[in-house]
Amino acid sequence: MTGADHPPPPAPPRRLTVLPLVALIFYDVSGGPFGIEDSVRAGGGALLPVLGFLILPLFWSLPEALVTAELASAFPTNAGYVGWVSAAFGPAAAFLVGFSKWASGTLDNALYPVLFLDYLRAPLPPPLRSLAVLGLTAALTYLNHRGLHLVGLSALALTAFSLSPFVALTALAIPKIRPSRWLAVDAKSIDLRGFFNSMFWNLNYWDKASTLAGEVEDPRRTFPRAVFVAVGLVVGAYLVPLLAGTGALPAETAREWTDGFFAEVGDRIGGPWLRVWVQAAAALSNMGLFESEMSSDSFQLLGMAEMGMIPAIFARRSRHGTPTFSILCSATGVVILSFMSFQEIIEFLNFLYGLGMLAVFAAFVKLRAKDPDLPRPYRIPLGTAGAAAMCVPPVVLIVAVMCLASARTVAVSAAVVLAGVLLYVGVEHAKRRGWVEFLAPVPLTDSSSSSHGSSNASSDGAARDVEDVRAGLLSSEPEEEDVGKVE
Repeated sequence: MTGADHPPPPAPPRRLTVLPLVALIFYDVSGGPFGIEDSVRAGGGALLPVLGFLILPLFWSLPEALVTAELASAFPTNAGYVGWVSAAFGPAAAFLVGFSKWASGTLDNALYPVLFLDYLRAPLPPPLRSLAVLGLTAALTYLNHRGLHLVGLSALALTAFSLSPFVALTALAIPKIRPSRWLAVDAKSIDLRGFFNSMFWNLNYWDKASTLAGEVEDPRRTFPRAVFVAVGLVVGAYLVPLLAGTGALPAETAREWTDGFFAEVGDRIGGPWLRVWVQAAAALSNMGLFESEMSSDSFQLLGMAEMGMIPAIFARRSRHGTPTFSILCSATGVVILSFMSFQEIIEFLNFLYGLGMLAVFAAFVKLRAKDPDLPRPYRIPLGTAGAAAMCVPPVVLIVAVMCLASARTVAVSAAVVLAGVLLYVGVEHAKRRGWVEFLAPVPLTDSSSSSHGSSNASSDGAARDVEDVRAGLLSSEPEEEDVGKVE
């Protein structure tokens, strides 16, 4: 291990402001109603998905968004949730959370080039289809390399276009809506595993944008604002088209609601022109989803490198301010995993994401108890007990989704966790041997290695551990005045 300082980028990256960040969070979580169709089929009708998108945002999305807003304002760095877990439980736990959530994000991103072609209904033979996926992945990866500000602005434009056909669809559907259709449910057709996996996938990843906090203009104020605007945008983008489509079509069509069915809804409500518009919006939405996920995953690796957790090469920035090797690593994972089926990817990534989120919620509660005076520019207006109670519903949901997982998913997830443990051991060994260059790490927070780690350590000592990690993280970030703005 060397104590080398992180080399500054040739040109300071331009920072994100509220609207581009809202668009990136929107695409980290949603990207529009595309993908919620399967919840109607798996729920046996409109009732369960409508209730799901009314209730689950309150008990899942909102708590996760609140936790993200508070901790991202307290740790406004690219380490994101890795820094939070490190401050609470130490570097080993943080590494495992970072690895499992990076694997989950890469799995998620493997969906989008394939879905792009699916929505275009491109009848390509398997060899040409594989080449098309590779070409699309390469093109989108290059755009990500060119700068986060370009990704943010393109996400903003894609958000407007992706939602535009549903404005027309909703307006045309209103005369045809029969509210009684929203109450339809066929108990015999309910697939609980498919339903919960679909709902969970469509409402998670709020914390992913925290890995971009170091690239945000005035993150302590900008990030909470962007998160709360994105919550309303996501819920509206799901509920309004769902109510329009299920209310305007007969309840018997529930079995037809599979991935891509909104294009058929557009055709039946507005005609072929609306079908084509929905298909184009869905295809471009997948581009936005890929770009935002790639940004979050690659900047997470950059943040981990700045913490000294992985080799320094992952912290190297291009002249555009983007982490070149981190982007290439994430793109390689996407290409390798793109051969898997849609449902396999959904279940695997949900399980891995759930494991990481359990650690994030635990870190949030522990940091509230461990260092209540930690500077939190945005603070959830609840005490420690109230904050812990707020985390109970999402934790219960995570456990429920994990309990519904297949034995294969549990085995694959266990293999990923084992790979993370072995990788951590290998990285630490390489660090001690000096085989690879690492950046100077922030002080450890593990009580066994901390100067405050004796059995009679005071709460002041624990708080100083958290402050040490926070100070170390912030010291690697560029100065505010040296960075341009994205309007």
